[in-house]
Amino acid sequence: KKKKKKKTTKYSALIPLLWQSQPGVVGAAIEHALLNGYRHIDCAMVYQNEPEIGEVFSKVFSSGDVKREDVFITSKLWNTFHRAEDVPKGCAKTLADLKLDYLDLYLIHWPVCMEPGESLFPSNADGTSILDSKSPSFAETWGALEKLVDEGKCKNIGLSNFNIKQIEEVLKVARVKPACLQVESHPQLPNLEL
Repeated sequence: KKKKKKKTTKYSALIPLLWQSQPGVVGAAIEHALLNGYRHIDCAMVYQNEPEIGEVFSKVFSSGDVKREDVFITSKLWNTFHRAEDVPKGCAKTLADLKLDYLDLYLIHWPVCMEPGESLFPSNADGTSILDSKSPSFAETWGALEKLVDEGKCKNIGLSNFNIKQIEEVLKVARVKPACLQVESHPQLPNLEL
């Protein structure tokens, strides 16, 4: 059988590697970016590189080369932290890893709730994902995020990878409206409805 040739651009091989880089690579890239004018850094617990990025933030901010308040830092609540009691734990871990007192934007990474625990990807023996047995509603998760805003741990909160129906569910209960909807959009996935 003849294998199909995969279509790529000269940049396509780099894109998936950005968050999966070898130790040392992400930190060096973030430091270079900050020292050369980048002022928005987008992070996520699931990328598993926030501790390395935190070391760079600490170094760059304490040196005085860049002020913390001049950088907009985003991170995302992972799927295993959607229960109201787990939202503050997820944020606290991210803040500790990034060595920050607050986030400029904290997003619900995916509208999928997975079983809380040690694993970021809890799975059964057959490899299927274990969804959260309590199935917290978007309202429950959003309410806990609003408390983080009240406490000054997040300046803004938002959504990532939500569809229109899911966004509407959040808007019905939101005291603090989502500041952002982060979605994938490109010619092969234009997300025109959003």
